Amino acid sequence: MRIYPDIPSRRANTAALDAGVLIALLACAAIGLWVFHVVDSLEILGRGVHDAGAAVQNGFGTAADKVDGIPLVGGSLAGGLRDAGNATGGPVADAGTRGEHRVHRLALVLGLLIFLLPALAILMRYLPGRLTLIRKLNDAEQVLDPHGDPERRRLVAMRAAFALPYAQLLAYTRDPMGDLIEERYDRLIAAIAEDAGLRR
Repeated sequence: MRIYPDIPSRRANTAALDAGVLIALLACAAIGLWVFHVVDSLEILGRGVHDAGAAVQNGFGTAADKVDGIPLVGGSLAGGLRDAGNATGGPVADAGTRGEHRVHRLALVLGLLIFLLPALAILMRYLPGRLTLIRKLNDAEQVLDPHGDPERRRLVAMRAAFALPYAQLLAYTRDPMGDLIEERYDRLIAAIAEDAGLRR
């Protein structure tokens, strides 16, 4: 399967365009990754809320442990302190944890969107033409391969003489029709092959 034209200038142009598209895609990926890290760094807010809630909960738990040994009222007082810690610090810690997870998800979604939307736009603009070029190169190679069959060589030379612009033909031969009549097909075949991006 032929991917690039044989003509050096066309091959260089096509390779440069491919490299440009690849660089643009890598730039989109780098920007998307940067956005992911910037947004993901906001998780510190959720972690701070979680840590504050956990500190309240742990403080009540420590106080409950201290009063647990008091005779008669220690057990119920400790239970009340633990319940108070769970009721006040527990929801705050849970809210902080949920906030962290949401920030992670948001960072991932934003990073992917920042990468995918421009990348898809670039590929939708570039790929159809690139795939058409590949298809044309391979079709032309199949059709313009006249080796081994004099009649095919004549038909390919006729196609060149009748289809190519005169200025393009004159770059290869001074007398395209004379070459066709005299069965000198090589220059005509070379002209139509180069027009398709191939070398013969």
